[in-house]
Amino acid sequence: MRRLTLRAALAGLILTPVMALAHGDVAPQAVDTAGLPETGDEWLTENPYRAAAAGEDVWQKAVEIGASGYNQNCARCHGLEVISGGLAPDLRFLEAEEYGDEWFVERIRTGYTQNGVTKMPAFGELLGQDAAWAIRTYIETRPDDASMDEVSDELKGIRDQLAVLSEDPSGADSDALKARLSEIAGGIETLSGAPVADSAARRAARLIDGTPEGFRHATEALTIGLSAAH
Repeated sequence: MRRLTLRAALAGLILTPVMALAHGDVAPQAVDTAGLPETGDEWLTENPYRAAAAGEDVWQKAVEIGASGYNQNCARCHGLEVISGGLAPDLRFLEAEEYGDEWFVERIRTGYTQNGVTKMPAFGELLGQDAAWAIRTYIETRPDDASMDEVSDELKGIRDQLAVLSEDPSGADSDALKARLSEIAGGIETLSGAPVADSAARRAARLIDGTPEGFRHATEALTIGLSAAH
């Protein structure tokens, strides 16, 4: 898995630098990082918000803020849910380790110019490293499509069950549903090698609280996640 990820990253980042990273006409948008631990003025070389180092709560907050920051600044070229359409490198393959972090920080801070043409502007000064690392966390936790495919049928069944419970939650076993979704989430891998995937199953499990609204939000999370996987 690690060697495959590295080869894919090299193919996307070294062999195809001439591909259009056409951020040149995109104005970077500031990202609200309230709730994240501040990382200081000196840029780090490794992601401080990775789950193992930061803890579950900080990791989850980083993913949420990173999703917003990515959609504002990166999705236009690198694709929704970080699924590239082929014109820009597929960042899901960028290793969730120091090698990948260093490349990411360099591009965020300095941008990318080819033959005098800006393909990607420098985002670092405006975003700052708190936002940059949050975006990095979101990117590296995208689930592997193949892992999602293996459990998609069961997730569809759970989604349909949750949709019914959102109308009438009587008799619902919320704990069992949360436990099964969490179990499924634990088996979903990332393409980056990050140990935890921010999958639809994981998001749905967090939203279930026994209320109709919770079941409805969990249904929506599964619907969106399953649609993105295809």
